[in-house]
Amino acid sequence: MSLDIDGIGIAFGGIKAVDDVSFTAHPGEVTSIIGPNGAGKTTLFNLVSGVYRASSGRVRIEGQDVTGLAAHDLARRGMARTFQNLQVFPQMTALDNVMTGCHMQERSNLLSDLLGLPGARRETERSRASAMAALERAGLADLAHRPASEMSYGQLKRLEIARALVTGCTILLLDEPAAGCNAVETREVDDLIHAIADEGKTVVLIEHDMRMVMRISSHIVVLDQGRKIAEGGPQEIRTNPHVIAAYLGAHGAAEAEAAAHA
Repeated sequence: MSLDIDGIGIAFGGIKAVDDVSFTAHPGEVTSIIGPNGAGKTTLFNLVSGVYRASSGRVRIEGQDVTGLAAHDLARRGMARTFQNLQVFPQMTALDNVMTGCHMQERSNLLSDLLGLPGARRETERSRASAMAALERAGLADLAHRPASEMSYGQLKRLEIARALVTGCTILLLDEPAAGCNAVETREVDDLIHAIADEGKTVVLIEHDMRMVMRISSHIVVLDQGRKIAEGGPQEIRTNPHVIAAYLGAHGAAEAEAAAHA
């Protein structure tokens, strides 16, 4: 499903954190949101995903206006999200962590679970199978029964993506999915995101790793001080003088260029 952002904005105390930002993210593509710290990237995600209520603009999924809907309502319409900081349960296994994302598809209630009714048991088994499939897609099936506390940082990043996938989402928002990862872990996250987009999902990510952004992005939106200053493909963005001045700098532009030829 396509995700259309039309003139979205919000202000805090009279200061515009996001101001008149528009772009469209398409199925089967990775759209990256980049910009310096404080540019409004995570605030934009909070607006799109229903954490904040926009003061202006519209959000549409496949042409349907979903502006102002709460996060759980957007989840029912196929949107899932990960956050900058890890949101895992360290003492739970990888499998149990992913199963927490299955509740949107489950219909049994607490009483039927406590009583162990046949319908509830069947639903739990379906959720377990879905969670295992998501772990397999994320390359973590062999760690299914290991506590999250024993997993590496890069594995935990992929675990969060697996938990988002198990919701059955068609639109996936990823907030700095490679932050804190080493080069090998970043490549694993990179490959996973590529595979997700190739399945036809709409992927929107915030990321500071320019090598990764330039490798996997179909489309890039650049924010600075809450406003969109540029938009286009990787080649267009890495040579844009406004983007170089506001964010990439000479070193970052060289890194982006190197990534294009890696």
